[in-house]
Amino acid sequence: MSDETPFPDLIQRVRSGDGDAAAELVRRYEPAIRRVVRLRLTDARMRRVFDSMDVCQSVLGSFFVRAALGQYDLADADQLLKLLAQMARHKVTDQMRRERAERRDLARLEADGGAADQVAGGGPSPSRHAAGRELLVEFRKRLSSEEMELADLRAQGREWADIGAERGQSPEALRKRLARGLDRVAQQLGLDEAGDE
Repeated sequence: MSDETPFPDLIQRVRSGDGDAAAELVRRYEPAIRRVVRLRLTDARMRRVFDSMDVCQSVLGSFFVRAALGQYDLADADQLLKLLAQMARHKVTDQMRRERAERRDLARLEADGGAADQVAGGGPSPSRHAAGRELLVEFRKRLSSEEMELADLRAQGREWADIGAERGQSPEALRKRLARGLDRVAQQLGLDEAGDE
């Protein structure tokens, strides 16, 4: 534990797109996210449709994009853990709702001999890192110029109070403007439901 990066430094490095910091964050928080997901997936038939790793990757993907664009103000590791757990619960609920709404025949999956339970191991592949960068680029393209400016200022570590004072606007109004833009683009890209954070 002594070789871990202090939390404020880790978050700042994640915001700036540091791959090593992202890997460290995944190492620290992935087990907790997967535990939350497994606790929510009580139906064995649903566990065959998607597993904790799928949801965990979706949570982390959404978090990294939104963190890089300055959405989150996180004071400590407990706050981050609560945010990631909340995102995981929302994603599980959304996926279960979609699965049930589509009235899929979950019994058909029981004949697969458990193949759906086998998950590829290992850490993030180079292709996953490249996909993450491409997703961030696409996300940035879809933001308005004002949203992009706000995201850039936040990614530089600027506080909402300072940004609001410079622009003569309410820090909370600016924060909400960026959050709405990020929610809009996330929905356009199929990343998550509105209010996933």
